[in-house]
Amino acid sequence: MALRTYPFFLTELYMSKGDRFTEPIESELADHDAALRSYEVLTYPADFTLELLVGKWNKGEINIAQGQRKFVWNQAKASKLVESFLIGLPVPPIYFYQDKDDNNLLVVDGQQRLKSIVYFFSGLFGDPKDNDDSEVKSGKTKALPPFDLTGLDEKSPYYERTYRWLKGKDEPAFNKLNNSVLRSFVMKQIFPKDDTSIFQVFERLNTGGMILQPQEIRNCVLYGKFNDLIKELNKHKSWRQIVGKKTQDKRMRDVELILRFFAIFYNLNGYEKPMKQFLNNYMKNNRNPNDAKGATLLTLFARTADTVVRYLGERPFSIHTGLNAAVYDAVFTGFAKNINKLDKPRVSKNKIREVRTKYNRLLKEKNFVKWTSSATTDKEDVPKRVSRAINVLK
Repeated sequence: MALRTYPFFLTELYMSKGDRFTEPIESELADHDAALRSYEVLTYPADFTLELLVGKWNKGEINIAQGQRKFVWNQAKASKLVESFLIGLPVPPIYFYQDKDDNNLLVVDGQQRLKSIVYFFSGLFGDPKDNDDSEVKSGKTKALPPFDLTGLDEKSPYYERTYRWLKGKDEPAFNKLNNSVLRSFVMKQIFPKDDTSIFQVFERLNTGGMILQPQEIRNCVLYGKFNDLIKELNKHKSWRQIVGKKTQDKRMRDVELILRFFAIFYNLNGYEKPMKQFLNNYMKNNRNPNDAKGATLLTLFARTADTVVRYLGERPFSIHTGLNAAVYDAVFTGFAKNINKLDKPRVSKNKIREVRTKYNRLLKEKNFVKWTSSATTDKEDVPKRVSRAINVLK
């Protein structure tokens, strides 16, 4: 049975009247709720001891997905977790997704529990990597406090004890802790022979908060040079003028639009519905471009955004209520395909007026209206509207 990611009522909710980031076109909303392929995913229990889990963490064999919330437990809550192992109480399991390429484990659910254990074994409550960027740049990073078990009953034999103290003073408790098992469930995709099910698994099992939007999930599981690049491009001045918002979207819908452009510009002939799967595949296949390719992508996008604003002004794709993603992907790609003709050192007012007139006429063409207002993610209509925009802007 095919899995579904985004319940339609939630898609409508995030496109609600108070949050019209993109125009709520029915076909775009339906694409978010589109049924994806069926998967065969092997799930098996793994009885990892705490000592083994910490060892895997220290060797880099366990990773936290980029974009997941930071460690938020306080020391008292983390201490109670450690005490639970020492006194033999059950602890909720942790879920991992096994990477097909290197067999490393990605934490899907259970980050707070895992990090609490790692920190206690290290003797310090926290991780230097969790300092804010501003603190790192200023050199004023916070000193980490020692991790002694706080918040316990003062009569507890483990009250204010540390991992080092247990090792030197209470060998039975030390060994019990090291050999305690944190029940884990490891998931590995068997079919198809890729890792695309991680998008579905992550959205369903992660209990960290609100349901993630597609680009938020990509940010978590497809981290790499390309992800860093499109997030950086999202700050570009002309792009912010096109979007019509100075602040970046917290749900990363503006970043997804940048991904959408690159996927259509470079792989339009390979387009298959649904759009979200098309974007997943493109980002996965281009996860870590080399420096030359990255520079090409950066220049192409920035140059195109600057040229769009030069000719069409700010918020050119906000046709009705919010940015029309279909008009955007067609016209932005049209500008990019004709960039050498349009991006000149000097452009006359007549040329700007001519291009703007062509654009306004395009928006009124019967077929273009159809391709950008209904069935906007259909396999037949996406190439048609992009091709038409390219030809109009020649």
